[in-house]
Amino acid sequence: MILNTSKKTRLFVVLGAIFFTNAIIAEFIGVKVFSLEKSMGIMPAELLMPGGDRLSFNLTAGVILWPVIFVLSDIINEYFGKKAVRLLSFLAAGMITYALVMVYLATLLAPADFWLEVNATDAQGEAFDINYAFSTIFRQGMGIIAGSLTAFLLGQLFNVAIFQKIRAVTGEKNIWIRATGSTILSQLVDSFVVLFIAFYIFGDWSMSQIISVASINYIYKVIAAFILIPALYMAHFLIDNYLGKTTAKEMTEEAAAKSQGFF
Repeated sequence: MILNTSKKTRLFVVLGAIFFTNAIIAEFIGVKVFSLEKSMGIMPAELLMPGGDRLSFNLTAGVILWPVIFVLSDIINEYFGKKAVRLLSFLAAGMITYALVMVYLATLLAPADFWLEVNATDAQGEAFDINYAFSTIFRQGMGIIAGSLTAFLLGQLFNVAIFQKIRAVTGEKNIWIRATGSTILSQLVDSFVVLFIAFYIFGDWSMSQIISVASINYIYKVIAAFILIPALYMAHFLIDNYLGKTTAKEMTEEAAAKSQGFF
């Protein structure tokens, strides 16, 4: 039973569960592109970009959780090494793919007549086909999930490798430098790859739209990475106290020793 296992094992299970949950949720809510300005009750920025395009803070909803996921990756990397993060990343990708298949099959099921009748109108009393909406929303997410999975795995591979490279220079101190630095560099890959695959290859966005939204997503993630620095230190403080200073130090040193080399 899990209650009889070591603190190290329990910690890995808990961190892994939080990692999986956030990754799956981020994939499915990523289908929505929202306006940050309107959500805050302010007018869109509409910054003038080269070529005449107007750039506002429009982001995919998944960006709300991705900074949290990368902080979790850094914490797992710190205590368990990059092999553990890679294992969780590939498992998460498999679980997301499984969830995608199950949701797709659900969109193929014939709807019950009473379900259609009960949901026949929207909030304004207009005719509304809930089955069409259900299928459209979830099937629209397939391109996003395909792009996001690719970007997620590439981003994770870069993130874990860069994290340990920075740690080799900074040592066990300056946690924020390796965590923030690895996130900033890896998210440069993640932010552009996901939108290119999801909305350029599978969708009908122009390249200028891809660059605009990806740039905003990336800026947001960089800002979030700095905002989450206190949470990162708090997590380390709680984990060190849970494991005990000696055990925590042994784990981080072992993780660093087993994470030599870029791959």
